[in-house]
Amino acid sequence: MSTALQQGTIATGHARQATVAKPYANPYLAGVGIGLVMLVAFVLVGRGLGASGAFSTAVANTVRAAAPGHGASNPFYQTYAQPPFQDWLVLEVIGLTLGGLVSAKLARRLNWRIERGENVSSVSRLALAFVGGCTMGLGAKLARGCTSGLGLTGGALLSVGSWLFVLSAFGAAYMFAPIVRKAWR
Repeated sequence: MSTALQQGTIATGHARQATVAKPYANPYLAGVGIGLVMLVAFVLVGRGLGASGAFSTAVANTVRAAAPGHGASNPFYQTYAQPPFQDWLVLEVIGLTLGGLVSAKLARRLNWRIERGENVSSVSRLALAFVGGCTMGLGAKLARGCTSGLGLTGGALLSVGSWLFVLSAFGAAYMFAPIVRKAWR
């Protein structure tokens, strides 16, 4: 396969033109940007960043629509039941999704493909991603916060539990990296 086809191509009439992705952002500048966004979030809405609460709102509203009696009698669903577009975290997740798509498009990195190693099929990659996502969602509920809520917001607030979580997450990642790396070769 040619280098142009490996990088991706754009069809322009009968000819094909290679697209070149822009370089990634400087991680230090991106970190400063995230810090500024978090500061603005605290000032404007009185909350930090997080994502798992948006899914709790979606689940609570779905349960209240499907089984109103159960949803109204359960304290968990009462806590999160509110109009979805009035929940800061729902708006944040929508903005993250749209912002990510726009950013990928502008950087010429928007490709619809399944990233996987040579020894992993597309089906098994999607199945593992689904199981991993469900595991992360369950962990986020048990930990009372997701990676962004615990790591970014909790870390910025100097929460000991958040710092322990971040150190544990990085430790687990370093421990499992050699195992996962083999699947990508």
